[in-house]
Amino acid sequence: MRRFLHIDLGKRSIESEEMSGEALARAGRYFIVKTLLDRGAAGVDPLAPENPLIFSAGPFAGTNFSNANRLSVGCKSPLTGGIKESNSGGTFAFALGQLELAGLTLYGASDEWVVIRIPKEGEISFEDASPYMGKGNFEVARQLHEKYGDKVSLPICGPVGEYLGLIGGIAFSDPEGRPVRIAARGGVGAVMGSKKVKAIVIDKHKMPPFHDRRALMGSIKEYGAKLGAEPAIKNYTLLGTAMVADLTNHVGGLPVRNFSGGRLVDTAEGPLKMGGDFIRQQNIARGGETEHACMPGCMIKCSNVYADENGKEMVSPLEYETIGLLGTNCGLTEPDALARLNAIANDLGIDTIEVGAMLAVLMEAGEAEFGDTAFMQKALEDIRDGNARGRMLAEGTARIGERFGVKRVPVIKKQAISAYDPRVIEVTGITMMVTAQGADHTAGNLPAYECKDKDTAHLTDLSMNMQVNSAAADSTGICIFGRSVTNANHQLIVDALNNALGTSLPVEFFGRLGRETLILEDEFNRAAGFTEADDELPDFFYTEDLPPSGKRARHHTGEVNRLRSEWLDAHAG
Repeated sequence: MRRFLHIDLGKRSIESEEMSGEALARAGRYFIVKTLLDRGAAGVDPLAPENPLIFSAGPFAGTNFSNANRLSVGCKSPLTGGIKESNSGGTFAFALGQLELAGLTLYGASDEWVVIRIPKEGEISFEDASPYMGKGNFEVARQLHEKYGDKVSLPICGPVGEYLGLIGGIAFSDPEGRPVRIAARGGVGAVMGSKKVKAIVIDKHKMPPFHDRRALMGSIKEYGAKLGAEPAIKNYTLLGTAMVADLTNHVGGLPVRNFSGGRLVDTAEGPLKMGGDFIRQQNIARGGETEHACMPGCMIKCSNVYADENGKEMVSPLEYETIGLLGTNCGLTEPDALARLNAIANDLGIDTIEVGAMLAVLMEAGEAEFGDTAFMQKALEDIRDGNARGRMLAEGTARIGERFGVKRVPVIKKQAISAYDPRVIEVTGITMMVTAQGADHTAGNLPAYECKDKDTAHLTDLSMNMQVNSAAADSTGICIFGRSVTNANHQLIVDALNNALGTSLPVEFFGRLGRETLILEDEFNRAAGFTEADDELPDFFYTEDLPPSGKRARHHTGEVNRLRSEWLDAHAG
């Protein structure tokens, strides 16, 4: 049994709903889209009080289950106008679970800016947020920890979210208290800002009770053992997500200079300094941390703490999507230059994918040369200040591309494409086309698959399998980076659910949960006004050869959506 909090900000009232059994298993992405559909949110203005902001923890939250303390944040996206589930690590889901909470929803809007305080004992309160307004996330976190202590977790609306910038995310505490685990995509920070909630302060406590705790601990141990035996997981631990840059550079699918190239460096001529191998070796030599857990209990530790030449922390984390979009896509070649910009973005709590794509579009428009870090830093300073130029830049890639008349704008559903060029990394490209979430690789990523000579039907089948498994993982609070274990062991996951919740769910539940989530997300976007035309890749992917492979996109939305519908029908039940 866990409670779910319904917080009416206008009335400053709180209702507590008891949840149990299968309802607790249907968390995260599923819970978000089902709730928003039931409330008719598809038709509301995303920045109006009528758009609920949902924080949902999975059924294993509060335990040491590796990968299973992820958090889903959801609403109607002000960036895309469609459904949005923005996924984050950090300690907030862990803290919710430890207070026996399944999550909370913010309704309406506060008259004044507030900090919501959720203690382990006593009443939830609304406190004055004025001391924290306009400040960077690190200073806000410092002040809040000074006031409330270290045994708390923080979601923070950064300064960009305060003025409703569409690139604004919500920053969550990592295990050491850094506000750097960001639910970044889709403008969820702007929605938090529209509600005038600056932060939430929640106590950490203790592992919550479960139906059969001993059996659950057995499942957790078995899952951990399988992770430890997986070569793919060992590589993530060794090299972090930055290793994906080595892969995408090798296959020619790395975003380079506004997706005009697919390879930054021919490694026969020297190392890829923006890749996992180089970054790891340099970070070790400097005394940084090459293995770091973004959330409690995680065994993968694919994050890092990147140090400068004097051994001082520059940023945590320095990870692949930032490398690909804020880095190589903007023409950067050195990790130190990227780390400095990444640290600023973290302090602002903004989406580095969206910002990197947006800045590269400006460079394409002739506003600066690719690789101009001074230009990039000035843009981030304007975004921090919230001046006229900064607020314009905070609208995101699609709107900036339209303002400047740029033809090559890498977005789908007005959200920037992740760091996988769809002309080469085709399965992920298909996912980004058709997912209701916008151009989001986490909806079903398969970057290493060799797509040559494979037809659209075959690649769509692979994408759909990944999409369903990813949606199910996002709906149970499990990190998708454990997919080599999770996707192959549905019985283990469902047994763990049954042990935790006292349910009798069949093994088919996991796949069914993923399929139902996708179907509901499609329903939401249709109700919000999306059509099949919104799924197509930008034209330049079809008309321009991508060096060095010379490939062009070859999958179109009509055929992909037909195959997707047939797949969902064939796998119903």
